[in-house]
Amino acid sequence: MSHHLSPPAEAPLARYQTLQAGLDLLDQGLSIFDGALRLVAWNAAYCRLLEFPQDMAYLGAPFESFIRYNANRGEYGPGDPDDLVARRLQAARAFEPHEIERTRPDGRVLHIRGVPVPGHGFVTLYSDVTAQQAAEGIIRRQNAELESRVAARTQDLQRSEQRVRLIMDSIPALVAYSDRERGYQYLNRGYADWFGVDTSRPDQVSARAFLGEAVYAIVRPYVLRARAGEAVSFEYELSTRAGQTLAVRTSIIPELAADGSVAGFFELTFDITEQKRSQELIARAQKLEALGQLTGGLAHDFNNILTVVIGNLAALAQARPDDPAVPEYVQPALDASRRGAELVKGLLSFARRQPLKAASVEVSALIDSVARLVRRSLPENLRLAIVGARAPAHAWIDAGLLEQAVLNLVLNARDAVRPGGRIEISATQQVLEEPAAQALQMAPGPCVRIEVQDDGIGMDAQTLAHIYEPFFTTKQPGSGTGLGMAMVYGFIKQSGGAIDVRSRPGQGTTVSLWLPAGMADEAEAALAGPDAGAPGERGLALLVDDDTQVRRVVRRDLLTLGYSVLEADNGAEALRLLERTDGIALLLSDIMMPGGVDGREVARAAREAGRARAVVLMSGFAPGELRVPGVPVLVKPFTPTQLLQAIEATQR
Repeated sequence: MSHHLSPPAEAPLARYQTLQAGLDLLDQGLSIFDGALRLVAWNAAYCRLLEFPQDMAYLGAPFESFIRYNANRGEYGPGDPDDLVARRLQAARAFEPHEIERTRPDGRVLHIRGVPVPGHGFVTLYSDVTAQQAAEGIIRRQNAELESRVAARTQDLQRSEQRVRLIMDSIPALVAYSDRERGYQYLNRGYADWFGVDTSRPDQVSARAFLGEAVYAIVRPYVLRARAGEAVSFEYELSTRAGQTLAVRTSIIPELAADGSVAGFFELTFDITEQKRSQELIARAQKLEALGQLTGGLAHDFNNILTVVIGNLAALAQARPDDPAVPEYVQPALDASRRGAELVKGLLSFARRQPLKAASVEVSALIDSVARLVRRSLPENLRLAIVGARAPAHAWIDAGLLEQAVLNLVLNARDAVRPGGRIEISATQQVLEEPAAQALQMAPGPCVRIEVQDDGIGMDAQTLAHIYEPFFTTKQPGSGTGLGMAMVYGFIKQSGGAIDVRSRPGQGTTVSLWLPAGMADEAEAALAGPDAGAPGERGLALLVDDDTQVRRVVRRDLLTLGYSVLEADNGAEALRLLERTDGIALLLSDIMMPGGVDGREVARAAREAGRARAVVLMSGFAPGELRVPGVPVLVKPFTPTQLLQAIEATQR
């Protein structure tokens, strides 16, 4: 229930002038239409943001006139204007709450939020989200115009006291007026919702009390500037009575008396928590994208190097099985090289350049499997619980990599939780709406949300800013590579999903994964490769790679598998050999090569002209956009068995 102030009889005119002035000072547009869809209140930003002529806005103006104006100037796109107007009038008469974003013909994006006021009509707010700053300048420039408008509408406002109060309480912001001594004269319902204060007795409300000493110390210097006659706008954080920490923006606008002195202050406070969070997510994504580009390129070069190292070491170990130097020197080097290949695989995951085997996965069952697996490694005094609905939830994802990602998150939570702590895992089906999807940089629509929540030590803002970066870790040296969260981030983004981490020191951590929804289907059977043939038995193979050492290693594998080998060190030479050579059984080509002709072009030429019975590509990273439909891609370094399986897969 809202509380209403009963002002002295001589105060209403000045009070409502101030309230209307405050409405016109908002950088958000505001319109109020009554139950008959007639305009009863508005502010200057309403006409400015929507580019309506000023004379269109008057008390009693029909809602239809604004809609028809928009339709006639093409605001709603092509179509019959009468039909466009009729559909929007029908929707408006339902008085349903709504929240949308609309791109105007001039490129500006408006966030539009409509809220019904029971028994009185409909409040709509319009925000220009392409430009968040300019409120203070707009207030100063329009000051003279606002005063004349307030004077002209004073009589209407006096007859509409209750309605105006209801409007002010319906605005999703804190609205207040105080005298020059900083004593509150008016508080809207937002103050009661956020701080639990009695808004019916504003003169007894203390900002120092409901904000707390620390926050009040931040606010007070701006109040002093406003007391000197300066309009100020500033951002800070505060805590509500429900324990929420909100990022807010407050504007304090002095009201000047006839003699130029400050008579009082009008205050507007908006919750900008999600806006700031969206900006932070976008900035972080851009930073990680650039880092991923660098990482992917390095991983490609390292994979070429490791292909040569592992291939030659493996061949040496196989050629001299009885040499004591093999277990002493060769095998340790080979093991270390393979660990290096796994490390590069992690970098490829972060760079979103690992090959994925996406399919429809029942996420709830996968979480059950992870929980059974990880419980054995948890301390007895740590509780792991699967919470929420147990309905099947299918996502289109690589099941093996998703299992690794969830396992990584649970083990991270284990390391952060104190004895007696709790870890919770949940999976729910959701529909991601446009505003939330835009903030997460994910396509809107059906999705599955996985959450791993703990009540551990939490993380500060500085740690959160670096959490996805490769090799960043808060663990003790030797306890991890720092690639865990980087791999999870890269895999989820490559799969078309999103990841978000919320944490505060001492308040635990919640990691949320949003995955594209998928339909239930049957699991695909794994392919097993046949045995290798005798030398030359499988026919002629054309091997294409610009790295001589890589060709030497792969050539040896092809000979072992039973192929005769013809080599080319670039795409142009490979095309010439395809044209001049008959009976090529296999084309095996690197994807990325200098000279203007890459492996994809060679593969397409071989398939379209029927110049090779089997075509396989290989790459140091093999990003999805570099693939050729129907052509297997081997990620370097690979084993002869993996090579053979890829070749046989083309013949099935």
